[in-house]
Formats: sequence, C-alpha cells, structure tokens
Amino acid sequence: MSAELLDTPAASAAPAGPPHPLAEFWTSFRANRGAVIGLALIVAVFLMAVFADVIAPHPPNLTNDAAFLKPPFWQAGGSLTYPLGTDAIGRDILSRLIHGARLSLSIGVAVVAVSILVGTMLGLVAGFVGGATGIVIMRVMDIILTLPSLLLAIVIVAILGPGLMNAMLAVAVVVLPHYVRIARAAVIAEKSKDYVTAARVSGAGPLRLMLSEVLPNCAAPLIVQASLGVSTAILDAAALGFLGLGAQPPSPEWGTMLADAREFVLRAWWVVTFPGLIILVTVLAFNLVGDGLRDALDPKLKR
Repeated sequence: MSAELLDTPAASAAPAGPPHPLAEFWTSFRANRGAVIGLALIVAVFLMAVFADVIAPHPPNLTNDAAFLKPPFWQAGGSLTYPLGTDAIGRDILSRLIHGARLSLSIGVAVVAVSILVGTMLGLVAGFVGGATGIVIMRVMDIILTLPSLLLAIVIVAILGPGLMNAMLAVAVVVLPHYVRIARAAVIAEKSKDYVTAARVSGAGPLRLMLSEVLPNCAAPLIVQASLGVSTAILDAAALGFLGLGAQPPSPEWGTMLADAREFVLRAWWVVTFPGLIILVTVLAFNLVGDGLRDALDPKLKR
C-alpha cells in the first residue's frame, strides 16, 4: 500500500510554490520590448560614464590649434583621430560626450533623489495628517505647478546665480510637486485599508504607521515617476545649460555643448547634432524604462 502511494504522481511531485516577486517583476518587465531596449541603453550610458577616462580617446578639455571644426571621419577632411569631429576650439566631441554622460546622469539622479525624498515626506504628511497642514502643503504645490517649469527654474537660478548646483536645486523644486501629489494620493488610498487599521489598533504611532505600514505600499508609483523624472531632470538641466544658467564652460555638459555650438550650426552640423542626439537617446531610454516599470508594477496593467 505504501509503495503504491509513493509511485503516484501526486506523492512524488512536490507542490510548486508561488514565483519569487523579482522573477514575476522581470517577467512582466521584459514583456515590454521597448523597456528592455531602454534599459540596455541606460546601462550603456552608465558604463560610458563610469569608464569615461578609459573609453574617451582624448581629455575632454584638450584643445588642438590645428583641428578647429574638423568634420567626422566619414566626411572629407575628417580623421579617425577625432571620430565625431571637433568643436570651434579643437576639442574632441566624442570625448566630451562621453565625459558629459557623468554630469548629465549625476544631475538626473541627484535631482530625483532630492525630489523623491522631500516630495514623499511632504506627501505622507499631507495625506496622513490632512487638515490645515495638508491643505497648506498642497496649495503651495499647486502654485508651483501653475508656473511654467522652465521659467520657474530660470527665475530660481537667476536669484541664486548660475552654476551646476543651483541649476540642480532649481530643477528639483520644479519637479517636486509631482512626487508630493503622487505620494499623497497613494497614502489616502492606503491609510483606510484593514492592515493600517489593525496596526493602529495594536498601538502603532503615527510615525510608525507612515513609515513602516503605508510608505512601503506607496513605492510603486513613486518608482515609476522617479524613472520618468530622471529624463525630465536631464532635459531641464540641458535647457538651463543651453541658456548659460547651468553648468559653466569648459564643463562638458550636454546642454552647455549645445550652447557653445549655436553660432556654428550652419557650417558645422556635427557640433550640434551629436549632443542633441545623445540627449534624445538618453531621455527616450528613461521614458521607455518608465513605461516598462509602470506595466510591471501596476497590477491593472500587467499582461
């Protein structure tokens, strides 16, 4: 009898457990091919930034008096010494693009880190405490949202003075309301659920309820917004650099490179095209990843 039981498929096959959350997330994420391509592009730009000193053929600020506005190697007069050509003072464009990835990615990550930290805390307070405190926080955020984002950033930098740190602070202020509103909406949806009520009945204080119970369940929309926010921060920082209010020359920031090349657009197309293309590709990659994260983290959108 016991031998027969051992030979049955039900007895020999162990019950399969639920898939690991990370495996389930990756399955949903990779179903979006655009998101996978975006992730590969982000990894490539990140590696380019990390190993810029090794990859770049020249120092970013090294000038060559004999190579002003040299075209890319495939055009007449070009050379593999400067594969993407040189700018108006003989600096290698490829090397400046590679080193500029460090600045642009640093700006995007730093702005999002500050915005998501401050915005999440304000959103938690506004959604959990409510009352006059929540009204004041949200009305201030609404005022910021009514102003054109780039114009507000320009005003902040004009007050603080041009520079990379001030530009990052200005962009962080501009994107802050999005995180506050998302965090507040998620908190309001979560705080009335049974697990929060059970924690409150068991004696959990407001701080523990906000940080230990509610916040972890509000992370998904904030993660999606953060991935999209990096692209917004890179674009806004590039716009400020183009206007001369962000990173200052000779810094190889992509927006600053565009600003330096304005007067040579008609006679040296490469000095504008390649910085613009790398901004386009990087921003598009973060947007694609944001779409993939939204599909993978939102149960309503899972395929």
